[in-house]
Amino acid sequence: MSSRSMPSTFLKNSMQNGLGRYVCQLQRITINLCKSHADSLGMRNFIENHLMDFAKENPGVVVYVKPRRHRSPRIIATFINGNTQTLNMTGLPKEDICKWVEAMRTRSGVDVMRLRKTWHTDTPSIQGAWNPFTFKDPVNNVTTFPNPELYSCPEGESATTRLLKRAEQLRQGQLTGKSDSNSEQEQISVGLNSSSGS
Repeated sequence: MSSRSMPSTFLKNSMQNGLGRYVCQLQRITINLCKSHADSLGMRNFIENHLMDFAKENPGVVVYVKPRRHRSPRIIATFINGNTQTLNMTGLPKEDICKWVEAMRTRSGVDVMRLRKTWHTDTPSIQGAWNPFTFKDPVNNVTTFPNPELYSCPEGESATTRLLKRAEQLRQGQLTGKSDSNSEQEQISVGLNSSSGS
């Protein structure tokens, strides 16, 4: 299918999902397999080793297992918006089936379409999309690079030096605070002794 005939859309999220709380869009997974055919070996291994863990980790997803004799294994994913996707799992190992199930769990259920742009906003601005140079000084547009004025470090003491000075001041303040408290305690004890002596 060519890009012109494929339907296109803007990048969007299903019903603003995740802005308030995340709601898993996968509603139900139906697993069809044969109990004896070799094509369903990977699906049987997936059910024995991984299906219970998947069901415990995703209590909001209903899982049905339907054995069908002499039928190829497949996964039918049903989403909240009503869309259904069927995947044929003939001959796939359990690792690949785990990846496909995880892909269905993280999908929005919206039909696959060609994106017109890689970004989209519901409230467009006349200034255009933000970029790292949006609020930069326009003098950089006509500057010849390399320019030593733009790359020079500001002179003055560094943040580390200021922190060390501040730590030293706090240390001095604590020492003077201790000495003041010792002198206050001495004065109180002298006052008590004098009052008891009189």
